This record gives sequence, structure tokens and C-alpha cells, in this order.
Amino acid sequence: MSKAPYLLQRPERRTSPVVFASPHSGRAYPPEMVQASVLDPLQLRSSEDAHVDRLFSDVPSFGAVLLSAVYPRAWVDLNRRADELDPALIEDVTRVGLNPRIASGLGVIPRVVAGGRSIYRGKITRAEAQARIDTVWIPYHQLLRAVLDESLSLFGQAILIDCHSMPREALSTIRTARGKRPEVVIGDRYGASASPSVVSAVEAAFRAQGFSVSRNVPFAGAYVVQHYGRPSRQCHTVQVEIDRSLYMNERTLALRSDFPELRARISAVARAISEIGAEGLPLAAE
Repeated sequence: MSKAPYLLQRPERRTSPVVFASPHSGRAYPPEMVQASVLDPLQLRSSEDAHVDRLFSDVPSFGAVLLSAVYPRAWVDLNRRADELDPALIEDVTRVGLNPRIASGLGVIPRVVAGGRSIYRGKITRAEAQARIDTVWIPYHQLLRAVLDESLSLFGQAILIDCHSMPREALSTIRTARGKRPEVVIGDRYGASASPSVVSAVEAAFRAQGFSVSRNVPFAGAYVVQHYGRPSRQCHTVQVEIDRSLYMNERTLALRSDFPELRARISAVARAISEIGAEGLPLAAE
């Protein structure tokens, strides 16, 4: 591997306690992975939150921080615990208890991509799996922890927006309270990962730009939200899932012609979110 495990984009001056992170938009597929996979390059990218980092690329101009993955989710999943190892994929790993994510092939080193398609013919070594964790997972989370601690030091609170995209088919049976199919799903682990005022402000920012929004269904948040969301310690974490059909062709990953307009709306949302607890503004209440 020759690339850094993350891309950190800072503002010229931090005026916001908000950190936006995109753990699944990485697209630097190591040649050894492409060669070892039974999938073609486009199939290999099917689990990727393609272009999410581009949707939020204006964040630093709002005084907030943007952290993006470089390597793909199919290589190592930054939204899983480092010990969620899959014995069906990794040699010398013993199954311990029932973990539905691991059972479905979506541990920290994924066995499958979207649609349950296997990435490899056989297993990989425990040393190879650990190398991915050591060189990508650990540095990413060390940096994420550092910038959140910086927020706490500068502003008295930290707000992490964990940015993702979701397939449109995942929303086929979901409706908002207003009877619409949601375009954005906000996850706060049913109130456990962020204060109500922060979550309401995030939801209001999306609604102000005309998005239909639901909470926690079908996505309430995974490892990042569970691990970093500590509202009692003034660390608030909210997962945001955006319907990827709004801005790209889900089969080819090609951007829609109206991508600039959608990106402008997301930028307006990000600007509003960045103002939560920003300099000169009141901190969010517990």
C-alpha cells in the first residue's frame, strides 16, 4: 500500500465543533485485492458509498473538519470493531458467539460485497487481516479520536456526523411520518448517541433543503455511532444515510447530470449543521 489511510481536510480556522466523517467512500483498491478477487472492478465497488466525500467537500469552508477514508470498505470496514473477524474468511480465527454482521460476511474485513457476493475464492491469512487493521483501521480511528478531542477542548463539545449512502431498494417499505419514502435516514441509536437538540438540529437542516427524513429506520447506526456517541460527555454522534439514487446511477456509479444541484443542497445542510455550537453561538443543550 502506498497511500495514506485517510484524507483530513481542515478549515483555515476552526469555528465549529462538528467533524464530518466519510468512512465508506474510499476508492483506492489495492492491486493485490483486485487480482485476488473473483469480482470485476465494478462489482467490487458495490458496497462503496461512492461520491459521499464529494457531497460534503465544502465542509472545511464552514469552519468544520472533514475526514474521509482512502481505502474501500471492501478492504477494511472502518464502521466495525477491530475484533469483528470472520472465521469463514480469515484463517486461524475461532467463532465466538453469534454476531449477525460477521455471519452475513460483513465483519471488519468483509467477505462479501452488496448482494452477498463473495469477494474471494478462499481464505486470507490472519497476518494479512491484521496488517489491514494496523495500517488503515487503527490510524483512521486514532485521528478521528484526536479531532473529536480537539473539538471538546476548543468548544466544550464534539459533534460527529458519520456520512453514508444507502441503496434505494433499502427504502422500498419505509415511509416517513408524512407518508413519503425517506431520502435521508438519521441514526442516533434511538436517542443513545446524541442529545435530542443536536439530532433535531441535524434533521431540521435536511428538512430545510427539502429532503424527506426518517430516524433510525432502517439504519440506526453501527460501530462509529455506538463507540463515539457519548452525549453525557458532550460527544454527540449522528449517522446520516443519503439515498444514493438521488445523485448517481446505482449500477454504474456514474454521477447524475444534476449532481451539482444535489451537492449544493448538501452543502447548505452541512453549513447549517456546522453552526451547531459554533463560535459565538450557544452550545447544544443536553
